[in-house]
Amino acid sequence: MSRPGNKRLVRTALAAALVCASFAASAQNVLIRNATVHTATAQGSLENADVLVAGGVVRAVGRGLSAPAGAQVIDAAGKPVTPTLFGGITEIGLEEVSGEKSTVDQTVALGADTKEMTVRPEFDVTLAYNPDSVLIPVTRIEGIGWTLLGAGTATGGSIVAGQGGVERLDGGADPIGPRALFVRLGKDSLGLSGSSRAAQWMLLDQLIDETRGRIAPDNHAALLTPAGRATLQKYFGGGGRIVFGVDRAADIRQLLRWSSKHQLRIAIAGGAEAWRLAPQLAAAKVPVFVNPLSNLPSDFDQVGASMENAARLRAAGVAVGFSEGGASHNARKVRQLAGNAVAAGLPWADGLAGLTRVPAEAFGVAGEVGAIAPGKRADLVLWSGDPLDVASVALQVWMDGRAIEMRSRQTELRDRYLHPDNGLPRAYPLPAGR
Repeated sequence: MSRPGNKRLVRTALAAALVCASFAASAQNVLIRNATVHTATAQGSLENADVLVAGGVVRAVGRGLSAPAGAQVIDAAGKPVTPTLFGGITEIGLEEVSGEKSTVDQTVALGADTKEMTVRPEFDVTLAYNPDSVLIPVTRIEGIGWTLLGAGTATGGSIVAGQGGVERLDGGADPIGPRALFVRLGKDSLGLSGSSRAAQWMLLDQLIDETRGRIAPDNHAALLTPAGRATLQKYFGGGGRIVFGVDRAADIRQLLRWSSKHQLRIAIAGGAEAWRLAPQLAAAKVPVFVNPLSNLPSDFDQVGASMENAARLRAAGVAVGFSEGGASHNARKVRQLAGNAVAAGLPWADGLAGLTRVPAEAFGVAGEVGAIAPGKRADLVLWSGDPLDVASVALQVWMDGRAIEMRSRQTELRDRYLHPDNGLPRAYPLPAGR
């Protein structure tokens, strides 16, 4: 006897298959009619609205739009349409199998053998991005269309991890938008800073002194290469965005003082105790990318963790986004993060913004992605229901107006074993007598 949950799963899968079968994979001119369009702009959500796509770009959003000759027309039947979602700060395309070092590229540890710190901010993880990673279709068919590749820290590296950038999960090899610099503070980096948080600020101050010429490049204590100094010059003084991984309120307070002193554009990833400094973060216009499920004091940097972190930050005026550390293989769970934040008091529209507009603006790609508006890329998702409800599924994803094949290694395994009579060969022969 089949369980009710299995029946619902099969019905949803069949509905998705029927919808997807009607789409032309190569179409760039599309009219989506009769949808609930969540624009992630000041227009908000529009019921019974249309989205017109031509040449891979959104041309119009409204009611009663006409399809140009040759355009694919889809009746959404009132279902939600959103921009493709932000997958958080991940290592998608940089990490294939976590336990196999040859497939992991997000950290640099040139001093690992000597156990000495090496500071290489010029390290750019986007150069190792693999657009053929099997993680990409797994993530993309769940409505996730882009991610920020993040550099990580390791023994033999430093608290300054390196640079990353935004990658669209369309199969292309090149990032979009500017680079971001990643720095890790707090308990997770004590081994890279002489076992003291105070030393982290000492090291960061030295890097600024080197970048601004107060410490000569040939000084025996200098930490940076010429390329490293040139890289940091782009960020210090109000240049590119620096993403600080930090949780403890005391460390965030010091970060706000330090970044203000040196005129830095920062964002926070983690921020388990950020709500305690919500007014200061809002005044400094610092976006915070939280994991709303970090609601228990799992360590001494998160004693003040709260399920209401996102809601409290947003109520104070902070731009709130979502990310879960180390979630490359499960980036689709970012919808669950946003949904739980909404359940804990965050307005629904802000939950969607945290997966669309907020990260796009924070990381300099708002001109291309993160909203449904004329001139933006036609990176869109048609959902079976509320996109912040994990019971909903992505029925179809478009990238640049092209319908993406809703297939991945996981769906192929599902189809192989869910229906033994589907004609697909079994991976292993059946035991004798069966």
